[in-house]
Amino acid sequence: MNSAAETSSNHVVESLLGKTGEPQQVIAAAKALGQRVRGVMLGAINDRLAFSLDMELKSAKVTRFAEALPTQASHMAICVAPSSSSSDALTMMIDADAAALLVSAAFGGDPDISVAPIQRDLSGIERMMLADMFEVIAQTFEGSGERALGISFPLGEVISGTEIPRMPRRDGPAAILEFRIHSPVASGLISILMPQRVLLTHRADGSAEADSPLVASKWRARFSEEVMRSKVNLEATVPLSKFTLGEIAQWQVGQTIEMPGNAQAQTQLSARRKTIFVCEFGKLGNHFTVRVRQPFDAGKDFLDRLVNK
Repeated sequence: MNSAAETSSNHVVESLLGKTGEPQQVIAAAKALGQRVRGVMLGAINDRLAFSLDMELKSAKVTRFAEALPTQASHMAICVAPSSSSSDALTMMIDADAAALLVSAAFGGDPDISVAPIQRDLSGIERMMLADMFEVIAQTFEGSGERALGISFPLGEVISGTEIPRMPRRDGPAAILEFRIHSPVASGLISILMPQRVLLTHRADGSAEADSPLVASKWRARFSEEVMRSKVNLEATVPLSKFTLGEIAQWQVGQTIEMPGNAQAQTQLSARRKTIFVCEFGKLGNHFTVRVRQPFDAGKDFLDRLVNK
């Protein structure tokens, strides 16, 4: 594949999915990070509790934000930590079981008595205590020196209950680390969601190519074969003129609607509600066609619409 074709391919995939790395490389980096921070994170958490808990890395997987983020209201607690390179460098989630266990341990509960998950809205004190836990977790993942994530402290508010469906969210490739935190009789999950770009840029030492200074640039230039084989539905949209609602209300079945003179050359090719190319609409034999003219420039399109208003 020549450089022009590679540029076009990267443009399409990045427009639709966001940058992603090789799955095995992402998993290796995530697992190495999880194993490295587990002890430090557990020690910092236990420093704030009345009795000590234990923790292990349960899993490290590749995922997408749309799949990993909850969409329904629940009694789990979520906190998003922005950084200098990403508005959601860390999305930290404490499920209802882990929240109940941490609250019990923080306020001197009996470590030998099972703790029921929290099935109500979090109180103000519980939110403050969990916010402190999120701060500890974020500081553990922050790192130092050139490898630091650059997280912006203090963190934002704890999200829970009916706030969860309303929280800002995006789709894109991510890695998720799940930690099981437990006492002898109770346990819960603490999950950390990170964009693959952030993970591999700052924590690529978990991969086999860790010693190479080119590791950060390599993953940017490569897309997983699984992603490249994904199928998407394409939609070609031919622009029409602007009409008032009154005019549209008068339309009848069979009526012909006039198109602008340049509409045929301004056809937009889209997938997953994202425009990726500007095309020319045409016909080849008995088949309708679109000829790719140029990549879609969202900035230029915005300015053109301002000028033409």
